[in-house]
Amino acid sequence: MAMELDQVVPFGRSLDEYQAMFSLSPDDLDKKIIGVADGPASFNAEMYARGKHVVSVDPLYAFCSTEIEQRFYAVVDEIIRQVNETPDDWVWTFHQSPEQLRARRVHALTHFLAHYEGGKAEGRYVIGELPRLSFSDERFQLALCSHFLFLYSDHFSYEFHRAAVFEMLRVAREVRVFPLLTLALKPSPYLSPLLEDLTRNGYHHEIRTVPYELQRGGNQMLCIKRIGLM
Repeated sequence: MAMELDQVVPFGRSLDEYQAMFSLSPDDLDKKIIGVADGPASFNAEMYARGKHVVSVDPLYAFCSTEIEQRFYAVVDEIIRQVNETPDDWVWTFHQSPEQLRARRVHALTHFLAHYEGGKAEGRYVIGELPRLSFSDERFQLALCSHFLFLYSDHFSYEFHRAAVFEMLRVAREVRVFPLLTLALKPSPYLSPLLEDLTRNGYHHEIRTVPYELQRGGNQMLCIKRIGLM
């Protein structure tokens, strides 16, 4: 089924947010990276400017830059209004305030849009979505999935989450997922059974506390590697 743009909240994150969310070291940044569900993040553009290798995958990339920009500005103020109305749900350490959060989302979008059409032509922005990715086995060294899996546990089944994680493990040697909370700020019910499933299939997993927290309690990232590739 084709994505409906009016159902999307096209928020993107910056390179410094990715570094904090995924605990990315300088060595990690030199790896071949796939960003799954990147949306209008400036991560790819900022990495490209540094000569790094990133491919971003998202169904959002079926739309042109103008459509993505229009959708962002159609929803951003309502999202910030909701944030302001739920002050106990947020931690203002990385971002200092709702106003700064909005400004950073605008900055990320602007940077993304400046590179988007050219990046699509170069194959850096690819239309696609989990649980199937159109890449060969181990094409990448590191797969990053931000603000999609676990967060939308009420919208996608455990079977979807399992298939999505194993698909990322097919195309990348290591997978990192952030955050591990649902939209309701509760631990995802899928996390424990997924960890058991990963162990049974020969994968090492580690939950790391990271220096990024916006959702209250949302400062943990899941890292997965196949035993033997560690």
